[in-house]
Amino acid sequence: MSSTFHGLQVAKRGMDAQQAALYTIGHNVSNANTPGYTRQRVSLETFPAYPAPGMNQTGTAGQIGMGVEASTVERIRDTFLDTQYRDETIKVGYWDARAGALEKMEEIMNEPTEDGLSAVFNQFFESIQDVASHPSEAGARSVMIERAEAVGDTFSYLSTSLKTVQGDLQNERDVAVTQVNSLLEQISNVNQQIQSVEPNGYLPNDLYDERDRLLDEISKFMPVSLEYTKSSGNASATSEGVVTVQLQTSQGAITLLDGKTHQVNAISLKTNQDSYVTEIHIGDEIRNLESFPQGKLKGLIEASGYIDNSGNKTGVYASMIDDLDEMAYEFVNWFNDKHQQGVTLDGDPGMSFFNEISQKEGAATGIVIADKIKQNTNNIAAASSASSGDDGTGRKGDGKNAQLLSQFRQKVLINSGNQAVSLDGFYQSVIGQMSVDAQQANRLKSNSETLQGAVEQRRQSTSAVSLDEEMTNMIQFQHAYNASARMVTMIDEMLDKIVNGLGTGGR
Repeated sequence: MSSTFHGLQVAKRGMDAQQAALYTIGHNVSNANTPGYTRQRVSLETFPAYPAPGMNQTGTAGQIGMGVEASTVERIRDTFLDTQYRDETIKVGYWDARAGALEKMEEIMNEPTEDGLSAVFNQFFESIQDVASHPSEAGARSVMIERAEAVGDTFSYLSTSLKTVQGDLQNERDVAVTQVNSLLEQISNVNQQIQSVEPNGYLPNDLYDERDRLLDEISKFMPVSLEYTKSSGNASATSEGVVTVQLQTSQGAITLLDGKTHQVNAISLKTNQDSYVTEIHIGDEIRNLESFPQGKLKGLIEASGYIDNSGNKTGVYASMIDDLDEMAYEFVNWFNDKHQQGVTLDGDPGMSFFNEISQKEGAATGIVIADKIKQNTNNIAAASSASSGDDGTGRKGDGKNAQLLSQFRQKVLINSGNQAVSLDGFYQSVIGQMSVDAQQANRLKSNSETLQGAVEQRRQSTSAVSLDEEMTNMIQFQHAYNASARMVTMIDEMLDKIVNGLGTGGR
């Protein structure tokens, strides 16, 4: 038969189990507002009954219950929701980077407004028409020079501003790489801590939470696949083990963190003299941007600029800067060519209106009016070489060349794709493409954030701490603890009767 003190042990186990549950509730409540914390639950199991089956078992009527035990403290977490959340986080990181870059670009280009490049061109166009209508008026010529300076200043301002933001994006890109490498190191450190705890049979739930939080963070920058390896020793069956983190690219998977060896393959960017990304190094592996997966890091690289497989500079800001240089180069060369074909107010052959620009790169910041034009407005070649002036020698009454110059927006042809378009059409297509890209980035960013929020809400409904629920559980386990304590008191009274009450008959 069972021991006289059997009931005390059963009640003690009950008190221990309920006490563990109450302590866990206290831990949940304390971390209700801790980022990344997952609520925990004590798994209660029936203690093996007495006696155990065997040849020498006692002759009792049946097995007697031995109470309860707290077997493990588990996290309440759904790995499927974690995977969904990280998939949406990848998209949010990518489109947020693109949308932010395009938003800044739209602010710089400032179209369509009265202060944009298109409006400045309109004013310059009108000033040339005034010279064509009144070729001998010094005031009209002075205004034309001022408007030309405004065109050059606007080109330079736009190009310089874009390059400044591009530099900021390149810095942000480099910081993102540093953050990714830091996150990998932190995950490796947590892996090692988990590996030192699990062989003892414990579940380091708080370390699991920290590792999951770090994995959520790294998923903003790039998609990663996870592979878990069980710890050796006396590890619990529900232990998660160490994690190996891999990057999935179109050219195959690359190990970022080896959970077994704790080796981290750091990411680094190879750039050219203009800080455009040419290659992405991951440990000993090399990838180009086309094969690199979507995420915030790729979004920043695409925004700031990179070298594609054909060796050309591309990217959101790189393309816009190149387009401005293209416009400036074609405009200056065409305008100079036509201006040289005219005749000045003094009857001399025309000269270059702007300083010559020999190459397209940097042309937007190199539009400068020629010194002779600035010093003497008579050197504006408004007249046509084929016409004569009022006295037969000068060209004072002829504004035909100025009339031709006023048509530059329709006459200047720029190669865009497979066809040549006017300067006006080229600029409109550039601004239109920017607007379409910005609209798409904002729309997809909003959609991704909505989906991410929905998944996060479902994840929180599973894993987050509900204070109302914890308070209810607290009352439940408190009453169970009190009942077990009352059981101890009752058994104590029984033992007192046995010890002090038996054998006193006849006294």
